Amino acid sequence: MAKKRKRSSDAPAAAAIEKPDDSAPQRPERTLFGFKDQPDSAAEPAPKDAGPFFRNKEKVLITCSRRIIYRYRHLMQNVVSLLPHAKKDSKVESKQSKGSALNELVELRSCSSCLFFECRKQKDLYLWMVKSPAGPSVKFLVNAVHTMEELKLTGNHLKGSRPLLTFSSNFDQQPHWKLLKEMITQIFATPKDHRKAKPFHDHVFVFSIVDDHIWFRNYQISVPHNEIDKVDKGGLDKMTLVEVGPRFCLNPIKIFGGSFGGPTLYENPFYVSPNQIRALEKRKKAGKYAKKVKAKVRRKMHEMENTLEPDEFADLWKGED
Repeated sequence: MAKKRKRSSDAPAAAAIEKPDDSAPQRPERTLFGFKDQPDSAAEPAPKDAGPFFRNKEKVLITCSRRIIYRYRHLMQNVVSLLPHAKKDSKVESKQSKGSALNELVELRSCSSCLFFECRKQKDLYLWMVKSPAGPSVKFLVNAVHTMEELKLTGNHLKGSRPLLTFSSNFDQQPHWKLLKEMITQIFATPKDHRKAKPFHDHVFVFSIVDDHIWFRNYQISVPHNEIDKVDKGGLDKMTLVEVGPRFCLNPIKIFGGSFGGPTLYENPFYVSPNQIRALEKRKKAGKYAKKVKAKVRRKMHEMENTLEPDEFADLWKGED
């Protein structure tokens, strides 16, 4: 019968010695600019009280009303092409109940904002800029519309690149302009890590206030690529701006506290609806016609009051024929 082998006295000491880790170190994350160095977790421990990491998941739903004309539809398509984080949807009927339908549509498409182009009488274009579902929402009248197809400008930038947003100093003067600036920033600024966005900036969105209207312009940042004229980092002297389009002007009408409605936070006292402008023009034209009719009546009254005396030589040459 075989005997059990006796363990040596130094066996527990050998088991206590740990074997060295011969596995390869973990490969760092690869980015567009090469391999990303891993932070030294032992040297800089993460603070325990640090809050959760914020990630911008802004998505914008862009849609329009039925019976929209082609110029306004082309403007909407230009805005969709400028915003890589936008989602386009089918047309919505422009009724009083459009707010509930659009809120439900925004929730179904997992969006947090909405741009709704509403066309009325095939003449006037209104833009609803909405933060869903809690609000606020702004209603604009859109004027001076020029699409990319109409302008045919020489500027050109990559589709999906992130824009730089610039605002005039007027936006910091009054509270309603500050609110509009924050809404425009959240809607038109492309999130950093969006899957359809390019990781660089090559164009600028310019929002400026002139005569209580917001004017929009889109410019390409043109940089020379020759070896002689190459621009160093931070050198803005050789950079130029070339306009791309589109162009439009926003006239704010009302700011509501909710989504597509709610309490009125601000109302523009200088706003005049296009219907009133057309009515005034019709009255002016009707005034011209009324003046002509009154002139004819005055002429007849003058002829009746000042009758001509009979001419004694009127029948002088009648009998000679």
